[in-house]
Amino acid sequence: MDASSDFDYLIVGGGAAGLSLAYHLSQEPRLAGKRVLLLEPEAKDQNDRTWSFWTDEPMLFDEIVAHEWQQLAFRSPQFERVFALRRHRYKMIRGLDFYQFVHAALANNPQFTRVAAPVATLENLPAGGVRATTPTGEQFTGHYAFDSRPPKLHELQQPHKHRYLLQHFVGWEVETDHDAFDPATQEFMDFRGEQYQEPRFIYVLPFSKRRALVEYTLFSGQVLPKAEYEAEIRRHLREQLGVNAFRITAEEVGAIPMTDHPLPPRTGPGIIHLGVRAGRAKPSTGYAFKRIQAHSARLVESLAATGHPPRDLTGDKWQFRLFDTLLLDIMQRRGEITRDIFTDLFCRNPVERIFDFLDERTTWKENFQIMNSVTPWPFLRSIWHVLRGQPGKR
Repeated sequence: MDASSDFDYLIVGGGAAGLSLAYHLSQEPRLAGKRVLLLEPEAKDQNDRTWSFWTDEPMLFDEIVAHEWQQLAFRSPQFERVFALRRHRYKMIRGLDFYQFVHAALANNPQFTRVAAPVATLENLPAGGVRATTPTGEQFTGHYAFDSRPPKLHELQQPHKHRYLLQHFVGWEVETDHDAFDPATQEFMDFRGEQYQEPRFIYVLPFSKRRALVEYTLFSGQVLPKAEYEAEIRRHLREQLGVNAFRITAEEVGAIPMTDHPLPPRTGPGIIHLGVRAGRAKPSTGYAFKRIQAHSARLVESLAATGHPPRDLTGDKWQFRLFDTLLLDIMQRRGEITRDIFTDLFCRNPVERIFDFLDERTTWKENFQIMNSVTPWPFLRSIWHVLRGQPGKR
C-alpha cells in the first residue's frame, strides 16, 4: 500500500489510546473497507507499564489479561476490610502484551499502514479532511484524524481557575524467599502510612505467595526524589509483611496528570482527541484504560453507523465532572483528609457501588447514597470554591 496516498483515518500515536482505537476499528466489519494510517513515533517493544482496572463485562483484550483478582482489600488506621467481588473482577494487562497483541492483529490486516514517525503538525483542511506532517516534511491526508499525543498542560495551565495535581508512583515487582502475599486479594489502597498533608498509599498486585507488584502512590503537585518512594516500599514490605530480603525483578515509574482543566474532545471538525488528551484519565483517580476502551467503542460504533464521529464524543456527564473537581479541590487544599474520605466510602458502601460510581454509571439515587456516606464539610467548602471560580488553598 502506498503510504503517501490519502487515508480514511489517521491515528496519531501508538500508545494505549491510539492502539486501542486501531484494534476496535479492526474488529468492526462495517469498517473493513476503510484505510487507516497509524503514525507511531517509536516502537513499543518494552514492558513500560501495566494497566489495571475493574470490570463486570467481557472486553476485547480479555485473552491478554495477565492476572485477575476476586477479592480486594482497603486499609486505613480506622478501618480494614477484605471485600469479595461479586459482579466485578479486578484485572491487569502488561503493556508489552498489549502492544504485541495489537501489532500482530494489525500486521495481518491490509487496511492498516504503520509509519514510524512523529507528527510535527496536524491541521484541518479548508476544503474538509485533515493533514499530518512529519518533521521531515512527509504529508498524509485523511477524512478524520485521531490525536493521542499528550496535552501540553504546562503551557495551558491556569492555576487561578483550575486544579493541577499528579498521580505519581514507583512500583517494584518483587520476589521473596518465603510466603508473604495473598494471591487471591488485591490491595487496592493501604493508607496506613504517614500522609504528610497529601494522599499517599501502598498498592499491591500479588501474583503468587512470593511475587507481587508493590507500588507507592501519591497525589500532589510535585514528584518526589526516587529514593523517597523506594524507602516507603521497603518500609511497607518490612513493617506490614515482615519481608526484609527480596529481589526486584521489574520496576515501573509514572506521573499521570490529574486536573479539572477543560480538555476538549476535538480540534475543529476533523481532529478527534484520544486518551489523556481527551480527558480519558479520570481526573480524581487516574484510571484510564477502561475509559479509553469505552471511548474507542463509542467512536467506532458511530463511524460504522453514520460515517461520522458521534456529536457527543465522550458521553461524559456534568455531575461526575463536578464530583471529580470537588475531590481534586480537597486533595489540593487538604490532601491528608482524602484518607478519611476513602475510609468513609469503603466503610459505608458496597464495593460494587463504589466501582459503579467511579465508572460514572450510578443513578441519582446512588450518587446521593455515595455523597451521604462521607463527611460533608470538606465537600461543602470545595463547592464554595467552585462557585466562586477559584481553587481552594491550604
